[in-house]
Amino acid sequence: MNDPNSPERFNEEKATFAVRGAETPDLEAGVAAIRNVLQTLPIRPGVYRMQDARGDVLYVGKARALKNRVTNYTQVNRLSKRLQRMVAQTRSMTIVTTNNEAEALLLEAQLIKRYRPPYNVLLRDDKSFPFILLRHDHDFARVQLHRGARRAKGDYFGPFAGAGQVRKTLNALQKLFLLRSCTDSFFANRDRPCLLYQIRRCSAPCVGRIDQDGYAELVNDARDFLQGKSTKVQAKLGEQMQAAAENLDFELAAILRDRLKALTFIQGSQAINAEGVGDADIFALAAKSGVIGIEAFFIRGGQNWGHRSFFPSHTQDVPEDEVLAAFLMQFYEEVPPARNVFVDRDLPEAELLAEAMSERAGHKVALSVPQRGTRRRLLDQAKRNAEEALDRRLAESTTQAKLLREMADLFDLPEPPNRIEVYDNSHIQGTNAVGAMIVAGPEGFRKSQYRKFNIKRPETIAGDDYGMMREVLSRRFARAQDEDPDRSQGDWPDLVLLDGGRGQLNAAKAVLEEMGIEDVCMVGVAKGPHHGRDGREVFHLMDGSERMLPVNAPLLFYLQRLRDEVHRFVIGAHRDKRAKAIGASPLDEVPGIGPARKKALLMHFGTARAVRNASLEDLQKAPGVSAAVAQQVYDFYHSR
Repeated sequence: MNDPNSPERFNEEKATFAVRGAETPDLEAGVAAIRNVLQTLPIRPGVYRMQDARGDVLYVGKARALKNRVTNYTQVNRLSKRLQRMVAQTRSMTIVTTNNEAEALLLEAQLIKRYRPPYNVLLRDDKSFPFILLRHDHDFARVQLHRGARRAKGDYFGPFAGAGQVRKTLNALQKLFLLRSCTDSFFANRDRPCLLYQIRRCSAPCVGRIDQDGYAELVNDARDFLQGKSTKVQAKLGEQMQAAAENLDFELAAILRDRLKALTFIQGSQAINAEGVGDADIFALAAKSGVIGIEAFFIRGGQNWGHRSFFPSHTQDVPEDEVLAAFLMQFYEEVPPARNVFVDRDLPEAELLAEAMSERAGHKVALSVPQRGTRRRLLDQAKRNAEEALDRRLAESTTQAKLLREMADLFDLPEPPNRIEVYDNSHIQGTNAVGAMIVAGPEGFRKSQYRKFNIKRPETIAGDDYGMMREVLSRRFARAQDEDPDRSQGDWPDLVLLDGGRGQLNAAKAVLEEMGIEDVCMVGVAKGPHHGRDGREVFHLMDGSERMLPVNAPLLFYLQRLRDEVHRFVIGAHRDKRAKAIGASPLDEVPGIGPARKKALLMHFGTARAVRNASLEDLQKAPGVSAAVAQQVYDFYHSR
């Protein structure tokens, strides 16, 4: 099958149908719009999108026979209240036909992720999953944590539930197999072993302490370990240790003994015994008080690679088995499915789901409900974790709701805030200045919506905190006005918290007034009269008044947590920017100059300034620099 994002995998038969002049959301207009589409609909597999009067997508659905499926929406008496509301808002539809129903199911998941429709079950956790990458593009393979698109050549092992599990496994790989974790540039510039070699976490291939064949053997052992063949690796280490002892090479025997102990410890530290399961993803659902939680366990090669809780949204009035089915297709839009997917209930169209996941994975995927043995025990454990996670979620939601109500009372908000934005900036004497925004709401921190702002406007004076805040807020709200002028997408804040006192608040207030925005509540958070030593802050309101909270107030702790989170985020962004600036060179601006040529030029001339002032003849004499590259460097500095 073609790439899921390529148009070739779908027929070109695509049409948009609209009914003009129907602006009031009512059932008659919605049904009329759908009936207008039905006149030309084929009885073929495909995907349909329902859109409102502005063209925003309300719902994405798939069908084995489009005409039959869409006809159901005209029989309003048989629809749930939720679907009746959707039909009442529908003013147009977009139809895409596919070759078969499995393709339609894959396209449906892709479009749901793209449009985030309000009437589809949505997977709210959009953080990418981490993998371990064992690279193939170097004679001495590097092992590293990887997120995002899998474009680099190498073996990918995952997904892991979180970065903590990846780092734990990487630490084990260093102890067991002494593989390098350094970058290629660091590797190429070593002339003696680094600290990791001294503490027996690396075999130092960078300086020839191990040859290519010996390192390749370590890589193969690591690959076996990550594929679940730890028993094979354990037997091999035992044989090597015995042979070293018999040859009186006690130092090598001690090293192998320590590696064997580390492997035994890792095997014994697995929180879940999944021996004999192979590769499997396990999903269990729990529901209570209108909230649904799904627990996912990741087993690879019989090893536990962690678990994660999910709480999909838009699940009201949707059957639980349909929620789980919709969740699975969205989950596997980015993550490759394991060969076995275990769920805790029979799902509608299970065979179709398995077929679509197999298409996505490129290998057969079995979807089943285990009934006995180790697999059933793992499923029961996932079910128990799902119920416990849901209980924690509900408890946290109750507490959070109370805090938000108290916050609304404290800051005179008309209702508890749904979106809170917190701003801060960081710099060192004006250098590497960066601003940051974090977002929080009833469900907690929304980390996927955090933003950092590199301070770049020439009118912003270095070290001017007020000027930095003006730039950050003007850029953020100018974009909001451009992308969501009607404030219908939920991206406008109900409350803005600024790390600073009356001066910061006045600067921010002036920015919004200039932009014609007068209805966004802003509060400045400053240290108290004793500079925070008593654990209290002063909250400056836009009307000039000030508020303080008792030292043990839960709301005070929550507001301090928001402030500490924006501190953490902005300081991290500033450190990253400063680290990049330290390693930067003027030669980085020259097009076509990579690390190797940059190193050759610097080694020959000594400094970047000397390179800039060098003649064309001198540049051509540098080792590893061709005449064409020398001309390129010379033209870059002398033709401007």
